[in-house]
Formats: sequence, C-alpha cells, structure tokens
Amino acid sequence: LNLIDWSSQNFLAVALDNSVYLWNHVSGEIIQLLQMEQPDVYVSSLSWIKEGNYLAVGTSSAEVQLWDIHQQKRLRNMTSHCARVGSLSWNSYILSSGARTGHIHHHDVRVAEHHVATLTGHTQEVCGLKWSLDGRYLASGGNDNLVNVWPCTQGSGGDFAPVQTFTQHQGAVKAVAWCPWQMNVLATGGGTSDRHIRIWNVCSGACLSTVDAHSQVCSILWSTNYKEFISGHGFAQNQLVIWKYPTMTKVAELQGHTARILNLTMSPDGTTVASAAADETLRLWRCFEMDPIKKKEKEKANSAKTSIIHQSIR
Repeated sequence: LNLIDWSSQNFLAVALDNSVYLWNHVSGEIIQLLQMEQPDVYVSSLSWIKEGNYLAVGTSSAEVQLWDIHQQKRLRNMTSHCARVGSLSWNSYILSSGARTGHIHHHDVRVAEHHVATLTGHTQEVCGLKWSLDGRYLASGGNDNLVNVWPCTQGSGGDFAPVQTFTQHQGAVKAVAWCPWQMNVLATGGGTSDRHIRIWNVCSGACLSTVDAHSQVCSILWSTNYKEFISGHGFAQNQLVIWKYPTMTKVAELQGHTARILNLTMSPDGTTVASAAADETLRLWRCFEMDPIKKKEKEKANSAKTSIIHQSIR
C-alpha cells in the first residue's frame, strides 16, 4: 500500500489503519484529518493533488475519497472499483486509482460522472502508479511483475492500450518513478524474488540500465537537486540507498529501520526524504541538501526563467 505523501504545501499525510493524520513540517503540528466510519475499513492509499490543497484517499472498501484539507472536510466519495484501492496518482484534475483487481480507473474530479476511463493491463493488484511530470504517460506496476506505460489519450477505438509493457522484473513492481530532468526516463524496482532496479526509455522501450540491489525494492524517488535517486528496501537489509545516475554507482547506504521500508516521499524543496517502515516508525533523512552556493545558483536560474517568461508575454 502507499500510505505516506508529502504535499507542495509542506504537509506530510500519513495513513494509520482507519485514520489519516497530517503533520505540518513547518509548525510541527499534527492533526487528525479523518477516521473511517466503519471500524473494519482501513486506508489503503494517499495522494496529494499538485497544488497541495486536496488529498485523495483510497480505502479497503473500494472507495476513493477527496478531502479539502483547509476545511478538513470530505468533498466527495467516488465509487467505481470493487476491491481495495492501493495506489493513486494525479494528472491535473484527473485522479487515477489502481485496485486489487488489476484495474486502473481515471476519475475527472470536476464532474458528477467522475469515472471516465478504465485501463485493463494487469491481472493482479496495481501496487505502483505514477503520472509523468509532463502528464503524457502513466506508469503502473503490478503484483503480476508487469510494468505498463499508458498514454494520456485514448486510441481511435476509444480504448486505452499501453504504449509499452515491460516484463523483465521477476517480482511485484511497487517502485515506479519518473526522472524529473529526462521526461521519458522511468525507474522501476522489483520485489523479493527480483531485487533489481531498472531504468527505461519509455519512447524506445529500451532498458537503459539494470542494477542488482540485493534486496526487495519498495520505493524509488529521484532527487530534484542532484543527478541521483534514492531507493527504499525490505528483505534483507531494510535500508535506503542513494545512487548516482546514470553511472548507477552507490553514493550511500542509510541504515536505521529494523523492518522493511514500505514507502518513501520527498519534501517539496527536495532536501528531505521521509520513510515509513513496518517497524512502525517514520524517519526523516536530510539526504539531498544543497550547498549554499549551488542553492543560490539554482534560485538565480529559476528567477531568470520567470523573467524570460514575463518578457515574452509582454
């Protein structure tokens, strides 16, 4: 399941059994956003919309809920699945949800008839789901060891078919992550019987590199500050590993969790990674802090970009 997510407004959402808590990283305040009405229903996935004001919540009773965090109230309850919703990902106002049945549904959250498409490419639970940053592709990883890459638009027959299906993993694929500086590059990681991280070019279908991580890969995040990514692991080391890209050399191993890491998420400034593990702890790692000179250069470059845009508009 995908039970933690860090918003652009600096709130870390954490699902614990039938409740969702929000931790304000700036003030340190913790609020309970919700508790399921039925005692036997648990929260099975979380995902913040890009702007960070709405939180999507998937449940074990096959619902997808939408919460306004400023008003702390539920805006809507979307029912279209018939099994638990273990993964969620946003693309603008389209929320995609992956269920235990292997089906992925697209929901247009602006309209009453929210369920606008069904993607059928997995025979088992969809455990990893991520839209690319430019919104062109949706990557899904399944308990059936498959990785599918879907286009954002349907074909001429009105059907969605994957543009790529990768079958090389020998275990469940929960870790799927898009490279922030190369839009068509995707990283995927396999479970206990696979233990490999693979990097793909989704346009050509080529596998750009493969590395044996020697333990179950649960989650991957790309750094936005460095040409690196971090992976979270389960059996046998329960560690986090930072990798250089594209050389795939190990930069560091972060030890501390005593049971498998379930999920990773990153702070909006890209400096800090939060890990949730089966040892019932959340750990924060300052692993991508920028040195002050680099930080200044980056800020300068960003402000230059915006001024160029303003000039061209005028």
